[in-house]
Amino acid sequence: MQQQRHDDLIQLRRDLHRHPEPAWREFYTTSRIVEECERIGVDELLVGPEVLADGERNAVPDDDEFRRWHDRAREVGAREDVLERTEGGYTGAIAVLERGEGPTVGLRVDIDGLLREEATDDDHAPVREGFRSETEGMHACGHDAHATIGIGVLEAVAESDFEGTFKLFFQPGEEMVAGGKPMAKSGHLDDVDALLAVHVGLDHPTGEVVAGVGGFLAVHHFRADFAGTPAHAGGKPNAGENAVQAMATTIQNLYAIPRHEDGPTRVNAGMVGGGTATNIIPEAAFIEGEVRGETTELMEYTRERAERVLDSAAAMHGCSVDLSTVGEAPSATSDQALVDVVFDAATRNDAVDTPTERDDLGGSEDATYLMQRVQENGGHAAYVGVGTDHPGGHHTATFDVDEASIAIGVDVLTDSIQGIAEQKS
Repeated sequence: MQQQRHDDLIQLRRDLHRHPEPAWREFYTTSRIVEECERIGVDELLVGPEVLADGERNAVPDDDEFRRWHDRAREVGAREDVLERTEGGYTGAIAVLERGEGPTVGLRVDIDGLLREEATDDDHAPVREGFRSETEGMHACGHDAHATIGIGVLEAVAESDFEGTFKLFFQPGEEMVAGGKPMAKSGHLDDVDALLAVHVGLDHPTGEVVAGVGGFLAVHHFRADFAGTPAHAGGKPNAGENAVQAMATTIQNLYAIPRHEDGPTRVNAGMVGGGTATNIIPEAAFIEGEVRGETTELMEYTRERAERVLDSAAAMHGCSVDLSTVGEAPSATSDQALVDVVFDAATRNDAVDTPTERDDLGGSEDATYLMQRVQENGGHAAYVGVGTDHPGGHHTATFDVDEASIAIGVDVLTDSIQGIAEQKS
């Protein structure tokens, strides 16, 4: 990669790192992506509602939250036309290059940040180098690098002798496992013959590339809102129906769901709350939690039992419970045909000292929706891990990306996309 291009990509990554935006609020991020795609020159650029299936979004914030992040994006330089197109949280983009006859090859990158504060110590590189987050959020999982790698690949493919159609999917809302499903159901994946998705780090160091990541746990994020009856806790405790008791009973019984003989399952009550004062029987409480499984079927097994627990615990304490989906994603596998191509590209790259054929993620990712969509239509998909040295673990305040890994990701993915096109022609 030319030094100037490398430097430009680093500056883009740092700009995105300064302005992390959570799910459905990636207004500035989408604007910057649009600017870069227009600079490169693409044959089609879809934005906002054009890239998401109607009615399929989960975890959508309220209007006040949208306005707050919309105004912030405008203040830091987001384009007005992009802000109009993404109003209501319809963020994300798809860039398309048409290069004659040949297969349609796709690349998916996610673009959202996390709502957590970034480290402030001088030994944290973004602090030391002056690109620490300027919002209450943080790019604590490398999605700033993912979007940057996507732009780098787009430019490299545009200048290459690639033959076919290249589609680059800038997906919002991954951290809430909320953006994959609406993008997968948009119809834009239906003609894709081969799809790659990418993630940096995952406890692999700079110089290692994993050609096919597997071991995805299917996941369902839920919110349960309990409604009871308030009463004076001292004077008439018998007159109330305690929503916090229903919530507490639920938590205990969620963790008692039996494991399954077919494989690992998980359950977690990650956020809980309720009540208004110490002398009032609580009339409202909530749980935000998740169930997971090694396969989609195992996740559904755990989900079904979790819903049974929620209903019975609420009824036991005279309460009702309203259950809603926050996010979800199926399991998926990386196809060997694409793993072989990526492994070959990694092996031929001088900056890759440890090409690795496969490894397991052990977590969840909604790129699986896009992978599954392509595979159901007869295509192939693979999830690629680009190693990066990161001083803190994913989702921690000290997470950072070794910027040398960005060039590795761009080069390996570009070579892989060309290799896939040649193989399928």
